[in-house]
Amino acid sequence: MSALTLNRLQLYMRLVRLDKPIGILLLLWPTLNAIWLASDGHPDWTIVAIFSLGTALMRSAGCAINDFADRDFDKHVKRTAERPITSGKLAPWEAVAVAMALALLAFALILPLNSLTKQLSVAAVVIAGSYPYFKRFFAIPQAYLGIAFGFGIPMAYAAIQNHVPPAAWILLIANVFWAIAYDTEYAMVDRDDDVKIGIKTSAITFGRFDVAAVMLCYAISLILIALVGWQNGLSAWFGAGILAAAACAVYHYRLIRDRDRMQCFAAFRHNNWLGAAIFAGIALDFALRKF
Repeated sequence: MSALTLNRLQLYMRLVRLDKPIGILLLLWPTLNAIWLASDGHPDWTIVAIFSLGTALMRSAGCAINDFADRDFDKHVKRTAERPITSGKLAPWEAVAVAMALALLAFALILPLNSLTKQLSVAAVVIAGSYPYFKRFFAIPQAYLGIAFGFGIPMAYAAIQNHVPPAAWILLIANVFWAIAYDTEYAMVDRDDDVKIGIKTSAITFGRFDVAAVMLCYAISLILIALVGWQNGLSAWFGAGILAAAACAVYHYRLIRDRDRMQCFAAFRHNNWLGAAIFAGIALDFALRKF
């Protein structure tokens, strides 16, 4: 492989953020929660594989289309100025082509699944593709991001139960509040730049109440997840997972309360552990019921 080809591949990897897998994990944990809950703790491993790979593909596609949409804004933000599209190392059409190719691959994965899952996948693509443009006018685009990042939840229920029960929509709402929490932490890093260029974010909308809003969103999200878990008969191990996630949220408060940019970014990244704690509680509770 020539050095030129290798450099090109590295640019595409940066475009779809494979060098930063935190985004994949933030989509994956809620999806796995839904798979375990919908299957009563006995998931079909083919479905687990399909949704895990599909999550990675759709997150990557979302990153590519986001960079296409934000190419004129990112040049004004220090953290994003050197992204492949913004810096001119890749052409804008390449981002669109990559996003379309990845979305088609993700759709190919669900071809063996039922028609309801396929129908929901169309909505998922539309939501993911339109999210970057919500930052132009919507005061809290993180809420829309939460829908995009959580649409694997109703799809998982549809794939397993062939319908989408109320529990799935409650979990999706919980994911919206979680996304507002962690993406507000992320937005607090770029708040000054976003104000200058006119991008709307929850960090700007919440203003001096940003930290309180983050903590409130964490609380609502955990309460809703706890409600669904207990309705599914989960108990001690699940409760331990919720408590561990709550402890993560308290730790995030300590990180973001002074609004230091690097500490806010650290809090955002730590949400992987919050999501992992909830999933571990669900999986262990189902696995250890017989004991």
